[in-house]
Amino acid sequence: MKAAGIMLAACSLAVGGGGGYLLGSGRVAIPAIGILTDEAPALAEKARSPGSGPVIYYRHPDGTATWSAMPAKTPDGRDFIPVHASEDVSFADGPDNGEGDPDIAKAGSGHAPATERKIRYYRNPMGLPDTSKVPKKDSMGMDYIPVYEGEADGGSTVRVPLGKLQRTGVRTAEVTRERLPTRLRVPGIVMLDDRRIHAVSMRSDSFIEEVAPVTAGSRVKAGDSLFKFYSKEVATAASEYAKVVSGGGDTAGSALRLRNLGMSDRAIETIRRDRKVPPSISFDAPADGIVIERTTTPGSMAEPGDILFRIADTREMWIVADVPESQLGAVAVGAASSVTVTARPGMAVRGTVELIDPEIRDQTRTAKVRIRVPNADGMLLPNMFGTVEISSGEPDPVVSVPNDAIVDTGSRRVVFIDKGEGRFEPRDIEVGVRGAQRTEVTVGLAAGDRVVVSANFLIDAESNLNSALSALAAGDEQP
Repeated sequence: MKAAGIMLAACSLAVGGGGGYLLGSGRVAIPAIGILTDEAPALAEKARSPGSGPVIYYRHPDGTATWSAMPAKTPDGRDFIPVHASEDVSFADGPDNGEGDPDIAKAGSGHAPATERKIRYYRNPMGLPDTSKVPKKDSMGMDYIPVYEGEADGGSTVRVPLGKLQRTGVRTAEVTRERLPTRLRVPGIVMLDDRRIHAVSMRSDSFIEEVAPVTAGSRVKAGDSLFKFYSKEVATAASEYAKVVSGGGDTAGSALRLRNLGMSDRAIETIRRDRKVPPSISFDAPADGIVIERTTTPGSMAEPGDILFRIADTREMWIVADVPESQLGAVAVGAASSVTVTARPGMAVRGTVELIDPEIRDQTRTAKVRIRVPNADGMLLPNMFGTVEISSGEPDPVVSVPNDAIVDTGSRRVVFIDKGEGRFEPRDIEVGVRGAQRTEVTVGLAAGDRVVVSANFLIDAESNLNSALSALAAGDEQP
């Protein structure tokens, strides 16, 4: 029994000594004790290598989705952890060496880091127009932000960390070619058709004996008597016509002479039927319409060419709309339109674009577009205000972007091109037709480009800041 105990003790010493030798030589690795306890997060946090670059925000020490732009503490008094520029989240694809997760592979590889970019200068973290050639802090103790070569190409290209893009809500959309059917909605006014205004005048010296009780604004119908007159020349021609009729001769020539003197067919027929000339001849209204001017009175003389009445035929009217210069491309002669007038709510009149005025008004930067509409019931009156909707029909496909992508400064229109890896380039464009959701781009973009459609005003501000700082830095470099 004693011999057996001695043998067991010797074996234990042999095993212990061999294990100690292997542990001491590093051939057997054992896990850290902390990994098997609740202290794992804290130990992992201590094992993190410190980041480089300025502090861009502070995160919660427990790793929750809580962050702060300034130093802060948790409710239990722990400090938020600073996140440096090199530690900011990145969604770029890492190199895949076929060994699983690219980020893990990168961390475990023995490759040397990529060559560091050259810092051009340091800019004020609060956006003030102040730069420095060496690292420094502002009055609040914040580090100046380094600006690397290539980050401000041309003084305006913007480079934004991908994590910051996620936080600011920057979104992009693809430039496409598509049809932009539009319906322009512009103000308009009802006007008389110039071609339907009839001037009533005498073609010989005449004496006005009687005038019908009509004034400006009165409605008349074709054939209504406007006035009665006596003219020596007309009476002579009428007597010759009556003699020809009585003699059974050819009346075509004498009847034509009466028409050339301004007599109506009804008055000529009365002479043919009665075979005598009346003491005074009636002058009839040439068309249905509204009297817009009356210049004669009973007992007055009228010379050839004197305008006695003006009558407007209102069976068709014009709607004259003011179309902005930027939207004229969507209007074409013959386009269908719909007109509603303020005085007739709920009543829509269909019309057709008849003319686009070839002149832009300096004060309003609009062009007059004339639309012909029917008015058989006479509901439309001159100078009524209305709203015109003009359809552009089925246009050809054009390069277009969402309306939100365009930054309009008044003097120029700019979009921001997504160049990848958080880089954005401002580009001047020229626009054409503007639809409800998208706008045609005539110069500056091609189908397939990607443009910023959300938070682009932030990138615009950053671009303007970069331009100013680049100009300032260039000035500092000059001797």
